[in-house]
This record gives sequence, C-alpha cells and structure tokens, in this order.
Amino acid sequence: MTDSSDPTPVAALKEQARRLREGLRASGQSVTQSQALELLARQHGARDWNTLRARAGNRLILRVGERVSGRYLGQPFTAELRGITTLNDGAQRRVTLHFDEPVDVVRFDSFSSFRQRVSGVIGWDGRSPRSTSDGQPQLVIHEVI
Repeated sequence: MTDSSDPTPVAALKEQARRLREGLRASGQSVTQSQALELLARQHGARDWNTLRARAGNRLILRVGERVSGRYLGQPFTAELRGITTLNDGAQRRVTLHFDEPVDVVRFDSFSSFRQRVSGVIGWDGRSPRSTSDGQPQLVIHEVI
C-alpha cells in the first residue's frame, strides 16, 4: 500500500479548531479556542492538543519520486525515493531508495560491498528503529532535497 496521506500542518489544525468553535457558537454552545483545540485533538485520536501538535510538526513527508538525503549504515547518501509502504497501523514506513552513487556498506579497509538500491523501515521522524552495532540508526532520511 502506498502512503499518500500527509499529516495536517499546525496552521491547518488551528484553522479547523477555529471553524469548530464558530460552528459550536452558531449552534448555541460557547467554547474557548483552547477548548476547541482540545476537542479537535480528540477528533484526530490524540490525547490532547500538545500531543496532536507534536505529531503534526514532527513528521517527515515523503512521496515516491522525490529526492532525499541522509545516512545509510553510517554513510551519507542522496537518492531517489522509489517506493513507500505503510506498516504497523501507520506507525512506520518501508521505503525503497535508489542511491545516486553506490554506498559502501562495509567499514573494513580491505573489503567493500556497494549497494545502490536498498529498502528499510523508518518511523515518521525519518529514523530507522533498528541500529548498527555502534547504536546509530541503520537508515536516516534527513530531508527532501
């Protein structure tokens, strides 16, 4: 399944809360803006407004065909995003990357193993839940370029 959903930006969430507040006022119920934000957060399945705001602000938005940069097994890369699949009820995504230049995935001076296309699992923050032996995430996508 391809992930085409975008998290709602904070400004759009605040606009939704404003419209909710106006709609409630039109029906005879008066709520403050902060109450509207809390109601909106629960509508989006979040515990409270702070949780929803953090969720909306910390997501890395990725689309197939975009160019990204990051690190794979400690090596810097730039790549084209070739595929995205949502996993674990949306908590993680499997991404397929085609590196511009092959990446050497071995840290041994007398041996090399180059990869140009890899797949990995990342969270919404762009970081892999799996780590290398030195504790660094296996895959990190820093940004869309």
